[in-house]
Amino acid sequence: MGCVWMMRHLLHSNPSMASLSPPLHQSPLSFSSPKPPLSLISLVFSLPRRSLSTAASSPPTTHVSVHHNSSQYGYAGGIGVSGDGSKVLLKGMKYSELENWVQLQGYRPGQALMLWKRLYGNNIWAHHIDELEGLNKDFKKMLCENAEFKVLSLKEILTACDGTRKILFTLEDDLVIETVVIPCDRGRTTVCVSSQVGCAMNCQFCYTGRMGLKRHLTAAEIVEQAVFARRLLTSEVGSITNVVFMGMGEPLHNIDNVIKAAEIMVHDQGLYFSPRKVTVSTSGLVPQLRRFLRESNCALAVSLNATTDEVRNWIMPINRKYKLGLLLQTLQEELRLKHNYKVLFEYVMLSGVNDSIEDAKRLIDLVQDIPCKINLISFNPHTGSKFRPTSEAKMIEFRNVLAEAGCIVFLRLSRGDDQMAACGQLGKPGAIKAPLLRVPEEFQMAVNM
Repeated sequence: MGCVWMMRHLLHSNPSMASLSPPLHQSPLSFSSPKPPLSLISLVFSLPRRSLSTAASSPPTTHVSVHHNSSQYGYAGGIGVSGDGSKVLLKGMKYSELENWVQLQGYRPGQALMLWKRLYGNNIWAHHIDELEGLNKDFKKMLCENAEFKVLSLKEILTACDGTRKILFTLEDDLVIETVVIPCDRGRTTVCVSSQVGCAMNCQFCYTGRMGLKRHLTAAEIVEQAVFARRLLTSEVGSITNVVFMGMGEPLHNIDNVIKAAEIMVHDQGLYFSPRKVTVSTSGLVPQLRRFLRESNCALAVSLNATTDEVRNWIMPINRKYKLGLLLQTLQEELRLKHNYKVLFEYVMLSGVNDSIEDAKRLIDLVQDIPCKINLISFNPHTGSKFRPTSEAKMIEFRNVLAEAGCIVFLRLSRGDDQMAACGQLGKPGAIKAPLLRVPEEFQMAVNM
């Protein structure tokens, strides 16, 4: 048996392993130079090549330039590695990958489980070799030489009047992402994680979309947001029980890393979030949505925000590629295969745009054959947006129409908006921003009041 472990150790010592790293998946959008006039810039939706076979016809587009910074991390054999390829990223590995890697180093699987529990469980959330008490001395030395414990650097924590915390993290390439922790009086505290730096979707009501897409986050960078949240704030806000992928970025645009990060988060020996309490949100990337529902047991939220293609084409340009009918038909088909599963429809209410009683009635018709809940969300203003929030009285009226028709519906009011921590307020656009799209004539008055 000892010979087997020695052979594994010798096998791993071969430096050719690092050469197996393909480049991190590239962003589909990039800023070209010189900068074109803003009037000539518009959004291109370039999705992963494997998605195109099921795609609807592409929208008419011209290019939005978005500066792309490649991640300093790569992949070797499916495992995230540091920029120079010398160290693996521990929090970028699923448990099975960590176990295999530990065995390749010449150590028994039990050491992997002990390490996993110190990274994610037992209220340790280790960020440094000195926090790995109880592990074999030689094993710790190997980890120190070959593994990276932490990929995010804490920049700042901002606290809103209602107790919401916005955490700013600096990445290895000096980009910044934002994570939000939302305490709740009912014993539920939610961490809202980012999946990208910026976003390519250009939803017109979302501040993050004004940034364009810089790059995808790695699985390690996503997971560590939840680890940091527990490590930093559990003593202040209590146990963090829920995760929502509703921070910066379109999660399903980065589907490989998001599915992997979600799997790490729900592992029963680690962070141990319930799959029902890990929610991944999407603006409606249909092929990736279908894949997510088939590969993950976590919850799904769909940002709907309109009841006609005309309005959704304007406020959510992804609808030009994947129309409402296709999106809802896909959900209807896929949810037939999932037992006792409800999708969450998110509906940001924009005064004079999507908040009429007629919209409420159309919404009832659209979702009637889909097992679902509906979240009505107050619009959170930000610089550059012409939208206005729907009044609370009108939101209640809208909700009542839905409830009387038998819909499960909730009102979600703003949290953390005084620190730009509320829904749709994350990020910091640079000098060059994604374009504001032409307002349909019938809504000119609503957005110019």
